Amino acid sequence: MKMTAFATVALLLAGLSSRSTTPQSPAPQTTTPKPPSAEKAAEEKWPGVDPRPPNAPHQKPATAGQTRAPERKTDVAFDVVTVAQGLNKPWALAFLPGGKMLVTEKPTGELRIVAANGTLSPPVAGLPKVDGRGQGGLLDVATAPQFEPSHMIYWCYSDPAENGANHTAVARGRLVDEAAAPRVEDVQTIYRQAPSMNSTMHYGCRLVWNRDGTLFVTQGDRSITPGRMQAQQMDSLLGKIVRINADGTIPKDNPFVGKEGVRPEIWSFGHRNIQAATLHPVTGELWEVEHGTRGGDEINIARKGKDYGWPTIAYGIEYQGGPITGGITAREGMEQPVYYWDPVIAPSGMFFYTGTLFPQWRNSLFIGGMVTTNIVRLDVQGEKITGEERLLKDLKERIRDVRQGPDGAIYAVTDHQPGRILKLVPKK
Repeated sequence: MKMTAFATVALLLAGLSSRSTTPQSPAPQTTTPKPPSAEKAAEEKWPGVDPRPPNAPHQKPATAGQTRAPERKTDVAFDVVTVAQGLNKPWALAFLPGGKMLVTEKPTGELRIVAANGTLSPPVAGLPKVDGRGQGGLLDVATAPQFEPSHMIYWCYSDPAENGANHTAVARGRLVDEAAAPRVEDVQTIYRQAPSMNSTMHYGCRLVWNRDGTLFVTQGDRSITPGRMQAQQMDSLLGKIVRINADGTIPKDNPFVGKEGVRPEIWSFGHRNIQAATLHPVTGELWEVEHGTRGGDEINIARKGKDYGWPTIAYGIEYQGGPITGGITAREGMEQPVYYWDPVIAPSGMFFYTGTLFPQWRNSLFIGGMVTTNIVRLDVQGEKITGEERLLKDLKERIRDVRQGPDGAIYAVTDHQPGRILKLVPKK
């Protein structure tokens, strides 16, 4: 595959991608048999909530229930309220005290404060410049675990480097919430992915606070072939989840600290492009969803020091057709996904619901779907996905982020022009 062809096709289909975790098959599964024709695949009736035929119908899951879980309709009645609108392709939101929110606008690199009544502030001053081309820009945002009294916020963005290159980066600063002139002060860039790449794709860029106060940063492989192959290279930060302290230093108990030739920031590796991650409310483990190619979006439990296989193993096929690398879906020593989608949903944003407004949805896993333009709700039992439901199927707007609010409502950000912040509340 030529690098330029891969990058061009991936740009046209920006958003469709993933790589993830579960128990392991002992031996490799190859996909060398010639796949059935698209016409034949389309004629078959496929189980689960998605009627579309898979891109790789010849591939078999490694475990029962690993894909196409049965549809589980809960028939929960809810209203959809527009909280704020007029946003420039918003990417993420975070909650502030007093009913306010922070929301990022991807291409311009602007951060805004949303008042409880939906009013948007002027752009928050003081943020570093972003590379807003392609999938880049100002991406995730999070408040410090103890926002009061520090008022510290953290954000993930595409950081320009030399000669048109860039990298995933994380910065922090103190938020000054003044109505006429909001700003961040004492700004520090505390993490930069290395090496930088001349690409505008696959930044990852979700921020998740661990219970111990450390920060998980999800990343991507930057899409182009030289970056993709580094997902398995331990002297590179591409295709990795990293774990850092709140000031950017490296926790002493990271899995590869002190190992020669290995970056000590690394928590797990072999990832493709992770744009959704959250902590399990009971176990505290990091669950993530990553974009695969055509037919390989995956849910993983990102465990310490584990290899999630990309690009050596993968479900699905290349965007332009044909097997991924060796066409292998399993290999000893590489984690299997908890669950995968073929065809894909293009996941972005996720959380476990723990609120009381929707008792039927408690403990469900919610994920935003950009290709499917809806919210995906999953029934979870232990480490298995046992049912799937699609919400907001008539919305026709890409869901870029989903969060549970302090009020127990479900908030969604639409990646649209203009974009909106929506809220799901029980139907009156």
